[in-house]
Amino acid sequence: MSAQNLEEDRRPVRDWIENVAETFLFGSRWLLAPIYIGLIGGIVVVLIKFFQELWVLLADAVTSDAHDVVLGVLGLLDLALLGNLIIIVIFAGYENFVSKIGVAERSEDRPQWMGHVDFSGLKIKLIGSLVAISVIELLQDFMRAGEQVGHDEIWRIVLHLTFVVSGVLFALMDYIADKRKIMFDAHRAELEATGQTPVAAASDGI
Repeated sequence: MSAQNLEEDRRPVRDWIENVAETFLFGSRWLLAPIYIGLIGGIVVVLIKFFQELWVLLADAVTSDAHDVVLGVLGLLDLALLGNLIIIVIFAGYENFVSKIGVAERSEDRPQWMGHVDFSGLKIKLIGSLVAISVIELLQDFMRAGEQVGHDEIWRIVLHLTFVVSGVLFALMDYIADKRKIMFDAHRAELEATGQTPVAAASDGI
């Protein structure tokens, strides 16, 4: 038996092994599904904490001054933003890494951003939500501290500025990547219009 015939006999076995391995790897994305389902428990915890804070705010509404009321409302906003952040991570993460949510596509209540938030957009939304939560936490700290700013408030400011700078850097990197993709697509279209392929053009430039 020649080497060529032996290679042809082995090819179906290799193709079968390759197909099994790739099917297993592609199916492994479903291991993330329980994680996103488990995050729903985080929403339940936020919901319980929200109504606890709301009950305390309503119970003390008559005796509390405006300062305490503002702090209480800021706490509710903080929890609401946290809940929104969890929803964004669940929906965008599941659709980007596991599977499309077909039920949402047939629903008129489907959020407009679903299906349009890729991994890059998820990072921007995540850092944006963290910045918003950090702002509320800072505002609460300053209202509690009054005119005196302690070490905790200073570290909160540093953390907030870190979130802001990180968000700007993420947006800048995505902008550069998008510009490079647009330039590459335009160059490829120009080459195809002149009858050249990118490979041929690269060979001509060598």
